[in-house]
Amino acid sequence: MPTIGVAVAIPEPWATELQDYRAAVGDSTAAMIPTHITLVPPTEIEGELAEIESHLADVATEVDAFAVHLRGTGTFRPVSPVVFVTLVEGISQCELLADAVRRGPLDVDLAFPYHPHVTIAHHLDEGALDQAFDELADFECEFPVDGFHLYVHDQDHGWRPTRDFALGNR
Repeated sequence: MPTIGVAVAIPEPWATELQDYRAAVGDSTAAMIPTHITLVPPTEIEGELAEIESHLADVATEVDAFAVHLRGTGTFRPVSPVVFVTLVEGISQCELLADAVRRGPLDVDLAFPYHPHVTIAHHLDEGALDQAFDELADFECEFPVDGFHLYVHDQDHGWRPTRDFALGNR
């Protein structure tokens, strides 16, 4: 069974900057995970990707492009050992898009309530998590979101985008 995910890709130069930071702080998974805002977390699927791709294409036509503004850091500790860059604009649009995507063939139960963010440190010791929280507290960028991606997990190469879905007013 393939494992898929659906996410908004963070554009360059910020994608590489945040991925490099994640690796530098000691997150060994960084090289295998493109910098993103999750819409559907890793999910094992049964059957063909065609039904999922059709669903995602339909959703994309119903959602308009929007802006995202990332600024500062947050954490899910003590519930989960994650430090992230926060969204200060685009939160509700990500929530609506994620809700639309997680219907039909992608109607999945979430382990935690949905909270759009960009992970910069995960499963590290407290010192490394504190370091990431402090060092990227001043991080800031803005970009348009005009699409999202379907990712498929490859055991050797990590998460690979397999298809881009342009939002309706792109």
